Amino acid sequence: MLLKDKIAVVTGIGTGMGKAIALRYAREGAHVVGAEIDEASGQQTAAEVSAHDRRGLFVKTDMGRLADIKAMVAKAVDTFGQIDILVNNAGVTRSLGFFDVTEEDWDWIHAVNAKGVFFCMQEVAREMAKRNEGRIVNIASIAGKGFRGTSNISYAGSKGAVIAMTRIGASQLAKHNINVNAICPGATRTSLYDRVMEQLTEREGISEAEAIARMDASIPLKRSNTPDDIANMAAFLASDEAHNITGQSFNVDGGLMWD
Repeated sequence: MLLKDKIAVVTGIGTGMGKAIALRYAREGAHVVGAEIDEASGQQTAAEVSAHDRRGLFVKTDMGRLADIKAMVAKAVDTFGQIDILVNNAGVTRSLGFFDVTEEDWDWIHAVNAKGVFFCMQEVAREMAKRNEGRIVNIASIAGKGFRGTSNISYAGSKGAVIAMTRIGASQLAKHNINVNAICPGATRTSLYDRVMEQLTEREGISEAEAIARMDASIPLKRSNTPDDIANMAAFLASDEAHNITGQSFNVDGGLMWD
């Protein structure tokens, strides 16, 4: 087990990558605190974690609200006494053209994808620094590196912020023996991906099958990710096998991006 008896906080555990990461961590021996705004899906994932003979704790959390983040971290520490791993996975987007992005869209996307990521990282790192040890894995996106097929420019900007915060966080937290890395998924078959595909088909007047085929055809390996592809990298980066890796942003995208 790569993560035996570690305490991991994973945000956005209800579906997709967050759920896959939570369950992979449980299989690797970790107890999981799951932050999720949707109570039903969050409770379900926590129950599935517990089915692996690990403890799954669900905490309803709006990652755009600092008070919720603080309460979630406090609950994790009160329950388990420490936090060894943070996965900043929660994120939002929608398919929007350049001229369609509104101030409301911008604020909503950045509240979760950038503000929420930083303050969750900050709050958890306070606890990790007390023990002089920790692993932080931020879920960014190849959109943050300029992928032309991004869902919208605001989303790309928010994920670019995650990549930059990963590097600065790694630099400033290194003295506390805290590793900070990011995963940059490409097209990944999640409910969020499905919603973006639906919005794309409506905007461009093509079928969903055509939209998915267009995306897969653009990938060198000709296949989009499953959530487990991201969970595999998240397990490695949280483990002792990655103890000397920090400040990096790893693409998991079938070859779409090279940097």
